[in-house]
Amino acid sequence: EELEDTVDQVIPHKLQQMRQWLSWKPDQVEKVGDGETIKNHCTPAMGKGNLEPPPPTPQLHLCNICPQQQTCQTFFEDGKTEQKPVKATSRKIPETKQKPVKAPSRKTVDADQTGQKLVSTLEDFKISVDYVNATVAPAFVRIKLKPNRGVKVISIQNRSQDLQVHLGLENPPLITPEAGYVSVDLPRKDEDREVARFDDYIQPQQNSSNPPRIGLGVNLDGKLVEADLSDPNTCHFLVGGTTGSGKSEFLRSLLLSLLYHHSPQQLKIALVDPKRVTFPEFEGMSWLLSPIVKDCDRAIELMAELVDEMEQRYRKFERAKCPHLDAYNQQLSNKQNLPLPRIVCIFDEYADFMAEKEIRKELELSIKRLGAKARAAGIHLIIATQRPEAKVVTPIIRSNLPGRIALRTASEADSKIIFGGNNTEAAYLLGKGDLLYQKGGKLERLQSLFAERIVLP
Repeated sequence: EELEDTVDQVIPHKLQQMRQWLSWKPDQVEKVGDGETIKNHCTPAMGKGNLEPPPPTPQLHLCNICPQQQTCQTFFEDGKTEQKPVKATSRKIPETKQKPVKAPSRKTVDADQTGQKLVSTLEDFKISVDYVNATVAPAFVRIKLKPNRGVKVISIQNRSQDLQVHLGLENPPLITPEAGYVSVDLPRKDEDREVARFDDYIQPQQNSSNPPRIGLGVNLDGKLVEADLSDPNTCHFLVGGTTGSGKSEFLRSLLLSLLYHHSPQQLKIALVDPKRVTFPEFEGMSWLLSPIVKDCDRAIELMAELVDEMEQRYRKFERAKCPHLDAYNQQLSNKQNLPLPRIVCIFDEYADFMAEKEIRKELELSIKRLGAKARAAGIHLIIATQRPEAKVVTPIIRSNLPGRIALRTASEADSKIIFGGNNTEAAYLLGKGDLLYQKGGKLERLQSLFAERIVLP
């Protein structure tokens, strides 16, 4: 029973720990006495790496299959047998040093050949289309087709499952009408998918000026897409995605992008993490408004405190005759006073707090007030849930969170709830950071950033 209650917390924590071990590289070893290492098998020398090293093991037969064998050899020493040079394994160990910001090169994919094969397959179904062009994205290949006269878009959409079978796809393609053409997103094989690594797109730049931006992901052209929190269409976000969709990694990279662009004097972060495994590396950071919230009572208090802070700020703006936070801070800077920081509250697993009616009412009331008024006060909400069900994401919540992010959902109904319409596409996303970003009435498909290891600036 104890394992059943905690397994959803233990397993993700262990996986994160394993990822850190695979990313670990030692710093230069300091000399101890006349030697460079302590003469005891698997005892760490005095050098300290950026991460905790993999734990030592007495089971030496495991070393032959360990992906850290070569790296570990420079940090641990047997002391009893002469170490021989070991051939590096084929597994790539991520670099710890920062790289210049640049879009990573795309693997070679014959997109034109793929497009012509799609056209030929549709012709077998008596659907006549012309091939326009193709673009290779990290997770899929987008083919643009122009239907010939008399061909209905619905006839192409209805062949989604047939195309999956005849083209040998692991998932059905997403087929969407656009102005003048139809886009068909053919998923790439899992082994061919590319990762949008955080360090390739975002580097520390804490002296950046407003507006405040959050990194959402990489678009079809390989460019970083950011959202402006001062924009009425993206001042607050609703994020939904089922298990395996990459929701937690998305939230972590989103948070890290904020920290990379704003100092603790410019920005304060409030985190709600009931499962206790989404933000462990951010515990105790100087950006935190308060300790990470992990229970219902404290979550209600936090949201009430944010409402109070919003009202206090508006009273200050009124006295200073300023319409919003940026104008107020500009006035303070002219008087050489410290600015009021923006506050971003990231609320993970919102559905976990919705079981009790009283708790739901209190949280909804606070979210409604903050969603309606907090933008000009510099307070922003990002509400995330694995289960975007109607009883969880109520109309009150949806109407006050204009920005929408949908990773893969468990059902078409969940996709409709996130977008507030009839859009079911999120149910057919590929997982692992494949997402749809809605700003106003526009929908864009992105690959979320992936931070291999959390390094605070």
